[in-house]
Amino acid sequence: MSNSSEDLGPVTVLLQRLERQRLPRALELKEKVDRGERLNDTDMAFLKVVFADANHIKPLLARHPEHHTLVSRVMNLYKEIMDRALENEKAS
Repeated sequence: MSNSSEDLGPVTVLLQRLERQRLPRALELKEKVDRGERLNDTDMAFLKVVFADANHIKPLLARHPEHHTLVSRVMNLYKEIMDRALENEKAS
């Protein structure tokens, strides 16, 4: 069995998680920080899990360049959230 067919299940689960959980929560956080609000402990815990998961799945992503654009866009969204959150912290 090739890596591609072995990866079908995990990739499907990751894409579903992104669509149903991670992206909606990230968009909520983006709206929050864009309003000038600070991230709370729950928000920070969510982001820690997201970044830990991203590091964990790097080998899987490396085998699937067809998803690199999507991953790049999502990671850019998280960077925007973190950059704005830092600005909000400094302003408070």
